[in-house]
Amino acid sequence: MTDEAKTSEPQAGPAVSVVGPDDGETIVMGTTRMRVLEDGSHTGHRLGIAESVLAPHTPGPPQHRHAQHEEGFYIISGTVRFTVGEKEYDALAGTLVMVPRGAPHTFANLADRPAVMLSMFTPDLYVQYFRDLRSMTADGRPLTPQAAVHTMSRYATEPATDFA
Repeated sequence: MTDEAKTSEPQAGPAVSVVGPDDGETIVMGTTRMRVLEDGSHTGHRLGIAESVLAPHTPGPPQHRHAQHEEGFYIISGTVRFTVGEKEYDALAGTLVMVPRGAPHTFANLADRPAVMLSMFTPDLYVQYFRDLRSMTADGRPLTPQAAVHTMSRYATEPATDFA
């Protein structure tokens, strides 16, 4: 083998992440089941992605604002009601909702059928919030709105009290 051939051998690059349909970290929060597909560990913490299944009549979190990350929601099936300040949007399957930093928002499944959505967090900051909620309920503590708001505050998120 020549010296040139030795130096042109393939170098190991970044690992590609493949998450199959039965893979991913599962987090159950009340009537919502989340599957973390990317927790930021493969993206330099620039992006987190999760699939959420909202049971029928899931009220969702209190309206809130994120100071350090954007959030995107792609509706896979069902209809999700997004409340942004005083406006409401019914997002059907195939709809993308992008929420910039500082925008008040919440979502709910008001329908009689489950809704499935893909959530994207950039950077990945908010993935740990959901893990913290899981730990809280695993410790036997109730998942109250007050507990969720307290946990949100650790991730540069606050309730949008002007729209409560």
